Amino acid sequence: MSMKNTHIEHPEDTILTGDLSVLDWFTSGGNISAKIDGAPAIVWGRNPASGKFFVGTKSVFNKKLIKINESHEDINKNHVGNVADILHQCLDYLPRTDYIIQGDFIGFGGDNVYCPNTITYVFPKIVTQEIIIAPHTGYTAEKDLRDAVAHPLITTPNDNDDVLFVKPYVTLDKNLDDIKDMCDFARQMSTMCEFLSNKEATQIKKQLNACIREIIEIDDITLEALAHSNQIDVNVLRLWKLVESIKHDMFAYIRTDNEIECYIEERETEHEGYVMDNEFGTYKIINRDVFSHANFTIAKSW
Repeated sequence: MSMKNTHIEHPEDTILTGDLSVLDWFTSGGNISAKIDGAPAIVWGRNPASGKFFVGTKSVFNKKLIKINESHEDINKNHVGNVADILHQCLDYLPRTDYIIQGDFIGFGGDNVYCPNTITYVFPKIVTQEIIIAPHTGYTAEKDLRDAVAHPLITTPNDNDDVLFVKPYVTLDKNLDDIKDMCDFARQMSTMCEFLSNKEATQIKKQLNACIREIIEIDDITLEALAHSNQIDVNVLRLWKLVESIKHDMFAYIRTDNEIECYIEERETEHEGYVMDNEFGTYKIINRDVFSHANFTIAKSW
């Protein structure tokens, strides 16, 4: 499924306005990939407006202040500090391609331990390549990058002497009967809900994120308090909680073939999560209590 270059949602957040398509998404399989927690995001490929190779951050997609770098001079003009250093190396070493690809920067070669963002990754051996990138998204754009349309990256670029591309192999079990039963229950529960407007949903998502950030348990007491303070139907928030629990159950059906160990502040953990794409949408499967809280609160080095 293709989509405009937008933020990938948590599945539970999408049902607040009454869009139940995520319940079909859970059980329809599709392309699934591990979400690697790198930073900053790097975009590279052929600029459709000029035909030249470029590198950049997500600012290449800006509508007004567009920062596309086709030379080292462009990078010096558009960026400073660590981000500029990273982009200089990317311009030198990323393989030239006719496609447009986005990935997360993991680090420069020469070590086997990297903490680009929230998660520390331990590779099985010292990385000999110059740079490490975790590619995850492809784009098609006809005239320029402002009309770019995103799609999950099915094929990972091949490693070479200069670049290590990280994309763990992920599979999803085919038997999802327990998940289907929970989704059927969620559909029944939805008939009792008075759903929210887009404005109300945006406000509630902010408040739920605040609970996660501050380690406030989102139990029935919290949900009732949120419903009361916002004058909304508590059943909508109970449905949100149910869909969140279905998402957590999905982890038991996902298998990752990966030699890279993951840690958060010396505590071994799983990958940040997964992204699954099928005809019903593209959503991320993340344990927000662990990763979103850590992402909100741990200082970033980059």
